[in-house]
Amino acid sequence: MYIQWKKIIITVLDIVLAVYLFMAVTSWNSPDESGMVCSKVNISISDSNNAGFLTAGEIKRILEKARLYPLDRKMDGVNPRAIEEALKVGPFVKTAECYKTKDGHVNISITQRMPIIRIKSNSGADFYLDDNGGILPNSKYTSDLIIATGNIDNNFARFYIAPLAKAISASPLWLNQIEQINVLPDKGIELVPRVGDHIIFIGYLPQNKGSWTRKHEINLFVTKKLSRLEKFYRYGLSQAGWNKYAYIDIEFDNQIICRRRDANAERAEEQALEKEEKAGRTADRKRTEEEEREKARKEVERQETAADGPTE
Repeated sequence: MYIQWKKIIITVLDIVLAVYLFMAVTSWNSPDESGMVCSKVNISISDSNNAGFLTAGEIKRILEKARLYPLDRKMDGVNPRAIEEALKVGPFVKTAECYKTKDGHVNISITQRMPIIRIKSNSGADFYLDDNGGILPNSKYTSDLIIATGNIDNNFARFYIAPLAKAISASPLWLNQIEQINVLPDKGIELVPRVGDHIIFIGYLPQNKGSWTRKHEINLFVTKKLSRLEKFYRYGLSQAGWNKYAYIDIEFDNQIICRRRDANAERAEEQALEKEEKAGRTADRKRTEEEEREKARKEVERQETAADGPTE
């Protein structure tokens, strides 16, 4: 059998040359880290100014606890993959990326899971939900989120309350107006507004086993209900008074059922308002009388000074 030695030699030489070029380019592009020390750590957190859980200080504490914080360490001992994995373990971290630069810096980029509602159920559960229905543990977080109370288990919170809260939060009007969601024993949904001494019953959330379909139907359901409620606010309560009704039922599409407040409660509120107005008028009158007396006193002093004439 004839062996083509010339072709074999040329092929081997080509392979050796390719390996040499690869190693050369790699070594040229990789800085010598043996004597370099990390001089700066740059931590970037998405939505850090928008009601997030994480801060740069918290990221630093996580890495220090894991003995991975890179500042003042030799760059060849800094492991970006280990830093990423340590941060991803945290319940509030969505993604983590870390890389080193040629000038001795370590850059860390974090995207965090954003809470949209706090759950405080009758069973004693207390946690947050992110916009994907993920459960976030209770923490020092103090932002003014909507609170959901009542008969809520984890599944109902994740699959129904989360899309409900997301639909409410999509509108700046209702995000600022609704402060509480209450789930009744039969899973009926009540909303408690910030303005107005009443409770709003919107009915029962659509039931569907498919995740995408369920979220879509809940979003349409909530959007429709809140659109009707906005019109009622604009053309109904603005005329009748924000505190006239105790309960507003918008479950049915063709009617809005309102239950008036207790007559004694209304009378007590009217008396309180009258008392407040009377106290305000009295305070204004006293303030006016004091201003008039002070003005008269200054006028007398001015006239006495003028009568004395200039002194030498």
